[in-house]
Amino acid sequence: MSKTVRSANDDTFETEVLNASGTILVDFWAPWCGPCRMQGPVLEQFASERDDVAIVKVNVDECPKVASTYGIRSIPTLAIFEQGEALLGAIGLQNQKGLEKLLTEAKKRAKASAPN
Repeated sequence: MSKTVRSANDDTFETEVLNASGTILVDFWAPWCGPCRMQGPVLEQFASERDDVAIVKVNVDECPKVASTYGIRSIPTLAIFEQGEALLGAIGLQNQKGLEKLLTEAKKRAKASAPN
């Protein structure tokens, strides 16, 4: 895993995602999931090209509390968090274009919900 993509678990999710500043893209995945393994390199590439989003991977098999809290029933599931708030998600394998669209939409929602 590159320096631009990090992992979180049930114990570190609050620190890594909920209390983190800025935009966090969370990848809910499992090692036995084929599409999840395909998503990994796409996220690595995306992370290497962006400095406005941090990527955090959460293995749902090892993090049942977090997966349950966010209702993760299908993987891969990607979720965008801004200032600890889940803004938007997508289920299934996403390409670079899909990641860009997801991030753009989440940033619009964050801006719209920000206090004036």
